[in-house]
Amino acid sequence: MGSPSTIAIDGPAASGKSTIGARLAERLGYLYFDTGVMYRAVTWASLARGVEIDDEARVTALAQELEIDVIHATVDDGRQYTVLADGEDITWQIRCPEVDADVSQVSAYGGVRQALTRQQRRIGAKGQIVMVGRDIGTVVLPDADLKIYLDATAEERAWRRYREILDRDEPVEYEAVLAAVRRRDEYDSGRELAPLQAADDALIVDTTEMDISHVTGHLLALVAGWRPQD
Repeated sequence: MGSPSTIAIDGPAASGKSTIGARLAERLGYLYFDTGVMYRAVTWASLARGVEIDDEARVTALAQELEIDVIHATVDDGRQYTVLADGEDITWQIRCPEVDADVSQVSAYGGVRQALTRQQRRIGAKGQIVMVGRDIGTVVLPDADLKIYLDATAEERAWRRYREILDRDEPVEYEAVLAAVRRRDEYDSGRELAPLQAADDALIVDTTEMDISHVTGHLLALVAGWRPQD
């Protein structure tokens, strides 16, 4: 019967979609593509080229001009994939604190989102890909072979994020993390452009009571049981 060539995974912050998406792609031999890296690439390019982050028009123009590619890892240095901007390997540069500080603002620009959606579709069209984000099944790849929406309670997602921060030996209060998760949920679900929501034909998986191995196994079963639509 074959396997789904394009797999879209959506979900709110800390639902496990990045970790699970990467594991699923590895098991399938597919490209893992977290669409957030494209917004980081535009942010990095803006900073590197002296474009003011507050200048929406110039940042949008840069997003329209910049050719971004995400491919299988080309260097064995712990990366999950290689990110190229106009042919330059910027995989690690986009993880710098300066990009961290500005990427949310860049990703909120409507023109940037539209430009990057086109690039995401270009990469997705190659197939054998697990694409992860917040609007993949609804906007970026509405015709994806298999759509999965990972969810969990806000309390569980905050607990996961809280433990991640503690593991980095950073001081944090659980209630502060929970408040941040709820704010992000409200923003993502309420934005006018590409709001966070499950596609009508997505398979919803609640990961609240599931560990990473359990979720990965469940998604592999969904892939194995997939059948093309008539």
